[in-house]
Amino acid sequence: MRLSTPMLSAALGLGLTAAALGTVPASAAQAPEPAAISSTASVAGAGYNGSGEEAKANEAFFEAVLKSVAEKRAANPTSAAAVTVVYNASAAPSFATQIARSTSIWNSSVSNVKLQAGTSGASFTYREGNDSRGSYASTDGHGRGYIFLDYRQNQQYDSTRVTAHETGHVLGLPDHYSGPCSELMSGGGPGTSCTNSIPNSAERSRVNQLWANGLAKALAKVNQD
Repeated sequence: MRLSTPMLSAALGLGLTAAALGTVPASAAQAPEPAAISSTASVAGAGYNGSGEEAKANEAFFEAVLKSVAEKRAANPTSAAAVTVVYNASAAPSFATQIARSTSIWNSSVSNVKLQAGTSGASFTYREGNDSRGSYASTDGHGRGYIFLDYRQNQQYDSTRVTAHETGHVLGLPDHYSGPCSELMSGGGPGTSCTNSIPNSAERSRVNQLWANGLAKALAKVNQD
């Protein structure tokens, strides 16, 4: 949930108290400027649903991960119905618990795609640090991407919700800030009191659909190339 500086105090989008993550490491580095951002920033104004640029960035991240997974699956065919997407969380040790919870939530919520931790062959990574933009998902458009988790934002909003929301972008879901707290991708729209980190039925159905139809198309294209 990327937050621009002017919006930081207005509505940060997913919440957690500072005690949940402990002290912010003093040596945390500023995150590199991403080539494309799929933000989950909460924005002042309940009607805001994300800019066109953010929507395109979110789609680019999903397509990049989908392509990466399709290439791996084409190289090693499997009859398994669920697609496994490997992520590397070694660069975000402070959020190990939240990432594990997010993974468990998504793996128990959808059936066509499963997340799995790994140190090699990962389709995306998690990173941590300080960034005035808040947390966000980013891709270079070539099968590599990362989720950046901002310390300050995760201290003010529920950290598991932040992490699960950002991971939702990897799985293909866009922001919908005007949604209710029960909608994971509403991000910070419902305010700091919202701690829901579970996708609703529509979000679960959409992810399953994306990973059934989207993967089939991606595999067909890989096999043609």
